Amino acid sequence: MPWPSPNYGDRRGGVRPSLVVIHYTAMQSCAAARARLCDPTAEVSAHWLISETGAAEALVPEAARAWHAGAGEWAGQGDVNSRSIGIELANRGDHPFPEPQMAALDSLLAGICARWAIAPQGVIGHSDMAPGRKADPGPRFDWRRLAQGRLSVWPEAALADPSAFDAAAVAFGYPPGVTAAERLAAFRLRFRPWATGPVDATDAGLACDLARRFPPV
Repeated sequence: MPWPSPNYGDRRGGVRPSLVVIHYTAMQSCAAARARLCDPTAEVSAHWLISETGAAEALVPEAARAWHAGAGEWAGQGDVNSRSIGIELANRGDHPFPEPQMAALDSLLAGICARWAIAPQGVIGHSDMAPGRKADPGPRFDWRRLAQGRLSVWPEAALADPSAFDAAAVAFGYPPGVTAAERLAAFRLRFRPWATGPVDATDAGLACDLARRFPPV
């Protein structure tokens, strides 16, 4: 049976997915996003698309390599497309994610992580692996909710010397090959979207806690 999107191939090197990358579609409607993700000329895709009403549609087989992540890396490894499963949430990027959509994501993530033995720290945002290039799923996405369901991770409040931030953020998984400012912006987008100014003791404490409790697997 043909899949809705033709835009996929084999995972390179025979690797199994160890990550889930969450995106928002940044399009005006779920239908428009679906059309693009299934358009062979667009050369983009994701394994799953979840509508605002909570309808989850499989576009590409999970065992295959979808084309959703692009350039970037996580935990020192590139070709994130080969190492991940991509989930697109129908959202323009400027409004909250509806409860039916988040509930569907909770259920979908639980199944994916069980099927592929993906640890909670392996569930990341597009912005995490591509700082400075991508901002999805954005500051309105509820990462704490996922962590409470053991579907991602969340840091415990702590303070540390601000100079410790970069090494800890990289140890947690953030790419070393971006600027310090881009790395800080990506970290805050996920864990402190209201924070401004230079790196501080709270950023460093949170990053150190994440690196200590949730090293990449």
